[in-house]
Amino acid sequence: MSRIQGSESERRLLRSFRALAEADRETLLAFAEFLLHRGEVKPERREGPRVPVSIPRPSDESVVAAIKRLSKTYEMLDRGPMLNETSALMSAHVLQGRSAREVIDDLEALFARHYLDYRAKHPSEG
Repeated sequence: MSRIQGSESERRLLRSFRALAEADRETLLAFAEFLLHRGEVKPERREGPRVPVSIPRPSDESVVAAIKRLSKTYEMLDRGPMLNETSALMSAHVLQGRSAREVIDDLEALFARHYLDYRAKHPSEG
């Protein structure tokens, strides 16, 4: 086996990643992508109001897919302020076994609540 390069935290992350089942690897990657883009500032759109994009919820949707769908639906939101709650919901599903349906319901409510806050701060954009 080849020696893992990088800092100690990078080596720990890679060892942990390799020890996970494939589905858990996908969850970890999706969450890492969420973290990567959480503070990303979206360029201002000039062509009209910034409103949610209606993307139907699949009946068999995973929590990771729901986070991606909701991020696209509410692209105007800064994900940073939602990080703690999103992380807690993801953990409740992955670590505590809470059903995907319940967690996704809570994620939808979380994004909708943050959109209402966004609208209150940007009334001319809706």
